[in-house]
Amino acid sequence: MNIPDNLKYTKGHEWIRVEGDEAFVGISDYAQGELGDIVFVEIETVGETLDKGEAFGTIEAVKTVSDVYMPVAGEVLEVNPALENTPEVVNKDPYGEGWMIRISVKDPSELDDLMDAEAYKKMINA
Repeated sequence: MNIPDNLKYTKGHEWIRVEGDEAFVGISDYAQGELGDIVFVEIETVGETLDKGEAFGTIEAVKTVSDVYMPVAGEVLEVNPALENTPEVVNKDPYGEGWMIRISVKDPSELDDLMDAEAYKKMINA
């Protein structure tokens, strides 16, 4: 299982990669594996400012539908355009081409509450 060291993780299996005052958000390799084949990603929150823990969209897989949540508070600036026609990219490359949203980070101190790769590995292997 792939768990990059340069990301922060939530207990809900979202990841965040900060670049300056913006960040990219997606779901972990573990999460996409648990969901199975992803067939649709719905995100209609562009332009909205959401709180940490608030749902920013849903992922529909063959066997389930799951909400995805904000790892930190911020404004949703962009949805990955690749998800509209090829949602399965989340299964193939969850940390790269399969990113879900780009956000502006409202309060960088909220990042301190997230897990690093080591803590995330311990949680999913517990």
